Amino acid sequence: MLRDKYLSQESDENFPVALRLLPGRIRTDLHAVYAVARTIDDLGDRATGDRVAALTEFRADLREIWRSGSPRHAVLRQLVPTVRARAISPKPFEDLIEANLQDQRVHSYATYDDLIDYCRLSADPIGRLVLAVFGVDDPAVEALSDRVCRALQLVEHWRDVGEDRAAGRIYLPREDLARFGVVEADLDRPAATAPLRALMRFETERATDLMISGAPIVGRLRGWARVAVAGYVAGGFAAARALLRTDGDVLAQDPAVHRRDVLREMAKLLRPRLRTHGERA
Repeated sequence: MLRDKYLSQESDENFPVALRLLPGRIRTDLHAVYAVARTIDDLGDRATGDRVAALTEFRADLREIWRSGSPRHAVLRQLVPTVRARAISPKPFEDLIEANLQDQRVHSYATYDDLIDYCRLSADPIGRLVLAVFGVDDPAVEALSDRVCRALQLVEHWRDVGEDRAAGRIYLPREDLARFGVVEADLDRPAATAPLRALMRFETERATDLMISGAPIVGRLRGWARVAVAGYVAGGFAAARALLRTDGDVLAQDPAVHRRDVLREMAKLLRPRLRTHGERA
């Protein structure tokens, strides 16, 4: 089955969307959402041929979920029961597709604010979908989720600087490259220069601060939603720590995230004293 392909990839993600301890129905719905999100990303990043056409065709088929209930694509057919059971809007999926369409025409960002605008399309929808699966409809919680998801997206970009450069994309804002004296050719080196290391430390710390500002979401949730979202946030903190361990040399070193680090961060987040604020031990 197509979905099995994407579930097998899930163990490679730093921020698993379906913790094994979650109830089966929730896991099934998160898996269905995840598989569609991965499909969209694969169409935008790995598809051969005309990626814009592929994304546009997939978007038309996605809309059939709400129009006829009978999309053609297997991964979308598996999403139909989840959409019906959780009353999920098409907007988060449409935004993910738009983010990937933007990737086809925009290959760098002038400012940090421009990059955050992109994250509103590429990152925010994931959190909104997770909250929808748990039946959470609270603007304040959604705003915190957006911060967490943007931070997760930034951390992912900073882990993949070399890979993105090879694909023709630079997510490091041009204003930051100039500020730290980094030129694009520095991203092609086998190891990071001193200015690039300083820039990566700065970007990692800024992403961590954004994660901290969204971490109070854990205290606003209850039950399985709280456990699942704590896992996302913990994964983000662990990934940021892994980046810092490279001392900014993301070209020569692999900022590997270890399960024990995620569990340690998760335990901190779930401590009772952290339920109402984002302070970390």
